[in-house]
This record gives sequence, structure tokens and C-alpha cells, in this order.
Amino acid sequence: FRRFNRNWYNVMAGGALLGNSEVAGGRFVFAKCGADYTVVCKNLEYRFLRPCFGPAVYRITPREPIEQQLETGGEFNITLDLMIVQMVQAKHEKERRVGQCTATYHVTPKGEFRRRREQRLHRRRPLH
Repeated sequence: FRRFNRNWYNVMAGGALLGNSEVAGGRFVFAKCGADYTVVCKNLEYRFLRPCFGPAVYRITPREPIEQQLETGGEFNITLDLMIVQMVQAKHEKERRVGQCTATYHVTPKGEFRRRREQRLHRRRPLH
């Protein structure tokens, strides 16, 4: 929550909340999957509920268990529900929910990605 992220009303800009939602969700999925997977955001829906007057905290809940889908070893989509709350400054304050987000990520094993790329390159090469 710095001047860079604030708007005219001195609250966190909506674009910063939206962009950080994509990053937070992607980081969550990447942390579960590891470096052997490519994670791409397919769909992001954000609902603004109230202004955010301080730093935001992103609480993430996956709709499906990621571990089961990782066991198959193939591509899959994962949908996350993110609850965005304003960080509490004092102990007596209540958290304020400032937004809610639904994000869908497409997860592909890097081996599968490399195999498809090689197939595309092989098809494009002219035969002599």
C-alpha cells in the first residue's frame, strides 16, 4: 500500500487489487505444483465490495483438490476462490472484506508443453 498503488481517493487502486489477485492465485497454484508445471490464468472475475484503505490480504481456497489432479500427470484446470480483506492495523479492529475473486488457471506439465512445441516446429519445417 504505497503511493504507487493509491488512487485519487487515497485508497488502493482497483487495478492493483485485480492484478495482485492474479499473482496471488498463480503463486498459490505454482507453490503446490512446483517448477515442473506451467501455470497460466485463463479467467479472472473480480467483484469490488468496498474501498481498501490499507494493505490487502488474499485468502485463497481451491474448489478442487490440486493434489489429486497432479497425480494424473496431465493437463488440468483449477478454480480458486479468493477473498480479499483489508489488513487489520490494530488488534481491536475487524477485518473488512474489500473484494472477492474467482480465478481459473490452466496447468500444463512442462514435458507436455515441450512435446507440443517440437511437434509444431516439425510440421513447419519444409521438406527438401
